[in-house]
Amino acid sequence: MNQKKHYKHCFSVAAYGESPYLPFLLHSLKMQTVESRVIICTSTPNRYITKLSAEYGCPVYVRNGAHGLQQDWNFAYEMGSESAELVTIAHQDDLYFPDYTKALLHAAHHFPDLSVFCCRYDTIDGAGNTIDGSSERVKRLLRLRLRQHERADRTAVKLSALRYGNGIGCPSCTYSTKYCPAPLFRNDYKFVIDWDTLIRLAKEPGRFICIEKSLMAYRVHPGAETMRNIENHNREKEEREVFRKLHSAPVTALLMHFYKKAYGAYQKDENR
Repeated sequence: MNQKKHYKHCFSVAAYGESPYLPFLLHSLKMQTVESRVIICTSTPNRYITKLSAEYGCPVYVRNGAHGLQQDWNFAYEMGSESAELVTIAHQDDLYFPDYTKALLHAAHHFPDLSVFCCRYDTIDGAGNTIDGSSERVKRLLRLRLRQHERADRTAVKLSALRYGNGIGCPSCTYSTKYCPAPLFRNDYKFVIDWDTLIRLAKEPGRFICIEKSLMAYRVHPGAETMRNIENHNREKEEREVFRKLHSAPVTALLMHFYKKAYGAYQKDENR
């Protein structure tokens, strides 16, 4: 028997270490115009996280074991899904604008078969200043067909945002526990873990609803996971593998030619 969900939506914060940006994230979640449950999940418990949890009134759930992206995200999703129908894995560096939850619940009301919710996002630097996010403009083009909400339950439409790159910003996503059972992340990737997961979900029942309005902000800074994956060439390796699942070798080579140029654009944004 399915456990009754006491909340419609939960922000499940995946916290690691002592991020100076975590207080800004928690503040943004508490400032939502429609209230959601907010929890903190971590595999690195410390006084800093405990202090912030008390300050913002958020319970902390601790996962025993070594820190790992897949394990930490799955834990955050599972803890959120215990009490809510819709779960957002909130990244500790990012911000959610006041109407994020409102827009999400409006979409879920109109489309009960919603499996994944996503939105446009702003790009901010370490100081919180909005910067030109060139990659988001490209993602917007990839998401073009997702604007057809009435058709966004079709596999081809959902995959259209993922076939030529990941057009969906991972931090902007909320998942329906009805259509996206745990464990949510079933691959061992370090960078394209969300992209590969979305491709799998696109082939399963459910509707992808994308709101082309900036409802959150993605932070670019030197310590970000994206930068580490570019510097150690892991991003290139993993993106090539996912493209190869979707395209022939020649098409993959062509796509990677353009994608490698995007790595430089990210580094340029980070250095602003």
